[in-house]
Amino acid sequence: MAVNQARPRPQAPTSYRRAYTVLIGTAAIMGGLAIFAAVSLDRPLLDPEGSFLGPSYIRLPLLLFGALLLDLLPLTIWKARGRASRVAPIVRHRLRTHWTKERATLVALGVICFYITYVSYRNLKSFLPFVRAADDSTAETPKALSYDRELHLMDKVMFFGHDPSDILHSLLGKTITAEILSPVYLVFLPLVPLALTAWLVWSRNMSYGYWFVTAQCLAWSLGTLSYYLLPTLGPGIWNPSEYYGVDGLAHTGTTDLMNAIVNARGRVLYGGATGSVNSIAGFASLHCAITLLFALMVQYTLRSKLIKWIFWVNFGLTVVATLYFGWHYVADDIAGIAIAVIAFYVGGLASGQKFDSLTHTHPTTTTSKVPVDAD
Repeated sequence: MAVNQARPRPQAPTSYRRAYTVLIGTAAIMGGLAIFAAVSLDRPLLDPEGSFLGPSYIRLPLLLFGALLLDLLPLTIWKARGRASRVAPIVRHRLRTHWTKERATLVALGVICFYITYVSYRNLKSFLPFVRAADDSTAETPKALSYDRELHLMDKVMFFGHDPSDILHSLLGKTITAEILSPVYLVFLPLVPLALTAWLVWSRNMSYGYWFVTAQCLAWSLGTLSYYLLPTLGPGIWNPSEYYGVDGLAHTGTTDLMNAIVNARGRVLYGGATGSVNSIAGFASLHCAITLLFALMVQYTLRSKLIKWIFWVNFGLTVVATLYFGWHYVADDIAGIAIAVIAFYVGGLASGQKFDSLTHTHPTTTTSKVPVDAD
């Protein structure tokens, strides 16, 4: 991977004022809404990943230190070539030239704001069935409002009386394709923090780091809003026999994931579990939104055609997987694509990007053209 060697000009502290405002504002709004909902519903505000590396006040510093170590360790090992005397000079040079005040601010602000936004997203998603309850719902028998029937009918209208899943299962089969698409769908989970770290830590032009993390926070926030505007379960949960019956899809990791979140939802709604989160909400598809956002960022900031192809193919396969496994309706995917485009554009404007055309931008804050350039 070759990195663009153009050295960015020193940036004034106010260079990213708009990015600061949008990024911190989005995190603050999401955090405030999550706290308000928790208090109103008399439910605890949970850290969904709380079992990983301990509580937030421990995990956040560890994540920041991990980002620093992830940058320094491989570079030092490679350049030192086994000679201990070279380690300290290499580390000092990297800290002086790469980990500037601006870089440290970007990484710290990006990680903290994204963390607040994501944790708030998970909690607001969990509160959804209690906030958007059906008219006949009671405290004893909670029943979430659902528009699955309407979106299912819309799917059938768009496909001339057929379910999209039936068409996909007939064309692609239910065994080999399931085994191929399942890892594509599941890789989304580790890909989010890995991509975030890459843009924050290694973006040669730091405006691209702000672009990436700001767009991410906006996308997760808009996705939360979409859940509340049009709550759904998703076809695979609303009508599981279509996907996981006797003649259903082959058992994969995606099957296990769906079973796990269905069971967790049951414990939250009907079992009185206050230490678990409900992770079911269909409209819009954030799998589609985030993978498209990745592809757009790669398209606009990297030169490697191979990497561009990889991320665009990943997005296309993810769209297919959402319909194939019954996670989403077609309208969910369309809404997810719209969220990605909006977040990408607004994040670009906030971070100082100038859109020259539909396929090209340039930053207005530094002289570097790309954050990470691969050939």
